[in-house]
Amino acid sequence: MHRVVVLAMPTVIAFELGLPHKLLGGAVGTGDRPLYDVRVTTLDGGPVRTSAGYSVLPEHGPEILDEADTLVVPGHLEGTWTTDGTVDPRVARVLRGADRVMSICTGTFVLAAAGLLDGRPATTHWRWTNRFRRLYPQVALDPDVLFVDDGDVLTSAGNAAGIDLCLHVVRRDHGAEVAATVARRAVVAPWREGGQSQFVEAPVPEVSGAGTAAVRAWALDHLDAPIGLDELAERAAMSVRTFTRRFRAETGESPGRWLTTQRVHRARRLLETTDLPVERVAERCGFGTTVSLRQHLHSAIGMSPLAYRRMYRAPAGA
Repeated sequence: MHRVVVLAMPTVIAFELGLPHKLLGGAVGTGDRPLYDVRVTTLDGGPVRTSAGYSVLPEHGPEILDEADTLVVPGHLEGTWTTDGTVDPRVARVLRGADRVMSICTGTFVLAAAGLLDGRPATTHWRWTNRFRRLYPQVALDPDVLFVDDGDVLTSAGNAAGIDLCLHVVRRDHGAEVAATVARRAVVAPWREGGQSQFVEAPVPEVSGAGTAAVRAWALDHLDAPIGLDELAERAAMSVRTFTRRFRAETGESPGRWLTTQRVHRARRLLETTDLPVERVAERCGFGTTVSLRQHLHSAIGMSPLAYRRMYRAPAGA
């Protein structure tokens, strides 16, 4: 069984502390056999105060840190992060010794302070990107995504993005059907694209008949056809400039990026749930050619269509 250890730092975000147990711990195989053994500890085995104003006392001591296959670092409150870019050497040692490391929200600061992110892509909550960049300019920070999977090091943005990252890990380790079961039991969306924009604090206009929701619904029904920005704006009865501004305000993305994300989403579903040849998948998603599909899928998740199908195709009869 895969061993997951959650390292609770002082003022750990209470919500994020429970995510690995709920989502990774909720993944089951044949006969409801647990696929992950999720445990919590602190650096000294003693209690830590959480963001919710109560303390937690783990049942396991810090010795389990050395036994972790995956080590998870949840976020913690502002003002308790590193201020000089360093971290306790003991934390750095255990992080470097783990086979795989995950962080949620400001937990990325801890990974960066331990040197795990030097020269690598990562993300964190958009509110703290300026501070992060000042402390760790050597990290290739992308503040506009929900999570980043860089193989043995995975980082995510704030709170709910930790759900997306945990489900992504289940999906990567055990396939789409297992992850979908976890999501259904937790009553959350099975997945959101890792490259989807974070929801930033920006004024959203009142959405009435002049919004872009109806146009987006139309586009989802016509992903197999060429869709241009001019056509979308015309259907919304707006100028291209107004439509683009309204679209970004409502979705956090440009129309072009949103369309690409939806097409990748459609391609992934078809690869998981049908036997359609890759050429037909490309056509149904509006990519046109297998080359275009391969490029966009690889850009989004780092895999080719055939490799993705082999890894994430639901078992027959699922």
